[in-house]
Parts: sequence; structure tokens; C-alpha cells
Amino acid sequence: MSTQLLLGGRIYSSSAPDATAMAVTDGMVVWLGAEKPGRALHPDAEIIDVDGAFVAPAFVDPHVHVTALGLQLTGLDLSGAGSLGACLDLVRAYAAAHPLGAILGDGWDETRWPEGRPPTVEEIDAAAGPGRQAYLARVDAHSAVASTALLDAVPEVRSALGFTRGEPVRAAAHHLVRATVLAGLDRTRRDDARRAALDAAAAHGVAAVHECAGPEIAGRTDLRELLEFEHGVEVRAYWGEAVRTAEQARELIADLGAHGLAGDLFVDGSLGSHTAWLREPYADHATSGLGYLDADAIEAHVRACTEAGIQAGFHVIGDGAMAAVVAGFERVVDALGGPAVAARGHRLEHTEMLDAEQIAKLAAWGVIASVQPGFDAAWGGEAGMYAARLGAERAAAMNPFAAMAAAGIALAIGSDAPVTALNPWAAVRAAVNHRTAGNGISPRAAFSAATRGAWRAGGVRDGLAGTLVPGAPASYAIWEADELVVAAAADSVQRWSTDPRSRVPGLPPLDADAPLPRCLRTVHRGVTIHEA
Repeated sequence: MSTQLLLGGRIYSSSAPDATAMAVTDGMVVWLGAEKPGRALHPDAEIIDVDGAFVAPAFVDPHVHVTALGLQLTGLDLSGAGSLGACLDLVRAYAAAHPLGAILGDGWDETRWPEGRPPTVEEIDAAAGPGRQAYLARVDAHSAVASTALLDAVPEVRSALGFTRGEPVRAAAHHLVRATVLAGLDRTRRDDARRAALDAAAAHGVAAVHECAGPEIAGRTDLRELLEFEHGVEVRAYWGEAVRTAEQARELIADLGAHGLAGDLFVDGSLGSHTAWLREPYADHATSGLGYLDADAIEAHVRACTEAGIQAGFHVIGDGAMAAVVAGFERVVDALGGPAVAARGHRLEHTEMLDAEQIAKLAAWGVIASVQPGFDAAWGGEAGMYAARLGAERAAAMNPFAAMAAAGIALAIGSDAPVTALNPWAAVRAAVNHRTAGNGISPRAAFSAATRGAWRAGGVRDGLAGTLVPGAPASYAIWEADELVVAAAADSVQRWSTDPRSRVPGLPPLDADAPLPRCLRTVHRGVTIHEA
């Protein structure tokens, strides 16, 4: 057996909150404590001096689109454009530097621009150049501007749901143009993108990601290639396609190699693209959004997966979509019983608009919420996109993390990258510093949701994954962090003492202006997957 002994660290462990040393044997944590007994107990171990660094469980991001993130990292990233003019300048410069092939870009957000509107097809045509295919996805990936050449390459798009002349394509029209442009990429570029995305994950202390794939996202080929792709970051794959029978569910899992029929199985779209399904119309647009699955389809899918022993789940954002999801789940609970449903650990992505009654029901049914606090950081607040789309009152009720956690809903914190950056510490900080008073959670709860909670969302319920205790997998990250603190949530009652004598392990400060820790090394099951 091979043993490593980490010394001189500050180790985040519930079983040994004062530990400065940790022993790892064959990919498993076997001991934590002080340096002197560590050396005595493991005299032949390889010594790793971490020089005062912070050692903590590695993160898991439970909602990622790996290839799309990699294409953003290696291609045209429009997320930094502060105006429509800056966006068009980026497209123009990219077109000049890459004269061949289609132009793929994403990340633009017109709600941040002084012009307050998306690019037009004519503007994209002019920036991309004559006859050039260009696909520029909005930041939420639920709408895009496509050049004339790309629209002409998909003649059926003009009669599809979601096509309105002069506006970004949405819904089925968007899926058609996205599928067309992605099909034009060769395997080398797709693999380069995957490598870039997973390298970036490891560099942010992430040991595993959950790929949220589907027929309307990147397709079966992309999922199969991703599962074949070798990398130190573990990938758990979800496929967003509805089924009606247990047999269909089992066949789909066997065919694709996916781990669940969940993730981005769309019940609705997004608030930014006006496609989230609302009970009442948008405040800034005469629509209530789009519903892609009704309660009957939701019931059939959850029942089929429950009977097949497969984890099910949905993408749900608007309150109209949440009402349909809760109705569908409730019918399955009535038919099969709450324990049978809870045993599967079904999950919902985003869960941004829900009331107290819905929270209580989902908690009772053991439904896991995969949430993205970066959404609130980007679009919450009185002047944010949520308030513009919904009005101040509805916007203030978005993402009620504290109420969900207090009711017993298990939270898993992720990014939906490339929608928001794959940066777990930033997501944890956003959960703590919620833009609506009373909706934030404590640093300890947020960190747990991004580590142990995210493993649980992926079906790992051993009580060890996502922790550093004897018997746990040695999946950890080493961070450059100055001070460690034990902090309560700013606007709620804490369940543990912040007194140092309570021996609660500390975390880096997560105040809005505090510098985030820098990853020095990421290790997954004893194997180093990133070294700064």
C-alpha cells in the first residue's frame, strides 16, 4: 500500500476540526490529526508539506454543459461585452482572425447593455462577413441570434415554434439552428473543447461534474464522445428525454450509458429569453412563456423512472412550470407512495420560483434541488433582470435557498456553465450573499451543498463522499487562503456556535469583497488532476 501524509495544513474535517495533518492510503483518507502522531503512525509515508494551505473536500458541479463550456473557453466568449457595440466588435475581430468555418459565440446579455436590445440579424451579418454562418447564443442558452446564412441552411426554421422575423430564435427554432451549427464541428475541435472545460474545472478545485445533456442541447453523439473522453475529472451524465414506461427508461439508459434521465429535461425555458413558464404574464412582455411538458408527461416520466430504479428530474424555472412539476410528482406519490419516490433521489434543476406549500411537498418527497446561486448574483436585486422581467415583488421571492434548506430540501450548488462561470467559491459566496434578505444560507451550508450535497445529487449517499473523514475517498483540493473564519448567515438564526471553542471547522471569508481562494492542487481519489 502507498501512503501520503499531508502536513502543515488547515484541514476542513467535521471529525477532526483541529487537524493539521491527513494520511491518504490508496486513494482513501485513513487518518486525520496532529503532525507528531501522524509521523509516528505513518513512518514510511510520502511527506507532502502544504505549508499552511487550506485543505478541503473537492467540489462537484452538478450542472455543466462540458462541450459548450469548452467552446466558450476556446472560442468566441461574448460574456464580457458591456454594450451592443462591444459585442459586434468582438464578432468582427473573431471573424477576421478565423476566416474559415462557422462562428460560434455565446454569453451576450442585452439586459446589461445601454442599448437594451439584442443584436439584429443584419448587424450580425455585417460583423461576420458576407455569407458567413454565425450562431451567437444568449447567456442563458435559450435563445440565439443566427446569421442569414445559417438561417438559410435550415429552411424549416422559419416555420418552427420560436421563430419571429427580426428577433432571436427561441424554442424549437433555436434547437434547429444549434443542432446544425454543432454538427459542423469536427471531433478534434469537440475534444479540444472538452479538455479545456475539464482542465478549467480541475483548476477550480472540481473533482467531478454532472453533464446535463439532451437531444435538444448537443445530442447523442456529444454525450457518447464525452463519456469516452479520458480525463481526471469524473463525469456523471444526465440525459433530458422524457419516457412513458419503465422499459423505455431502462432501454434509454442502456443505449446511451447515461446515469439518469434528468438534468435539462425542459419543462420550460428561461426568464431572460421570456420562455420560462409563468402563471402570470411577464412584466415587460405580453407573454407567459412556454411550457414544454405538462403534468401528464411529468407524471409519466417520474413514474417510469421510479419503477425502473432510475433517477429522474427536470429543468424548471417559472412558477407555472413548478406547478406542473409538483402536480406530476404528487400523482406518482399517490400511486406508488412517498418512500418509493424518495428512494430514487429525483432532482430538479434551478427551482427558482416556488412557494412554501411546494417547498414542503418537495422536501417530503425527497426531491433534491440543483441550484445556481450565480443566477441571483448576475440577475437578482432591485435593478436586475429578474425585477425587469417579473416586477419587484415576484423577483424578490426568487431562489429561496434559506426556506428550501430549512424545510429539508437537499441542495446541490452548481453553475450551469457556461451560463455562469464554473467557479465554485463564487457560487458558494453568492448563496451566502443573496440579493434578497432572508434568502441566503450560511457559508457552512453553502459549502456543504457544493461538495457533499452535490455528490448526493449524483446518487452517492454513503455519507462519506464530499467530506474528509477516515474512510472517505481522498478527493480534495489545496487552497491558498489567508484567514479562516466560522461565520453565521447574515440574516438568519444559525444552528451551530461561531465561538472558536465549539470546534466547528472554519472556511475562508465569503464577504462580497473578500478575495476568493486560489487552487494549488486538486486530487481525486488520491490522483492529482491539477497542480498550479
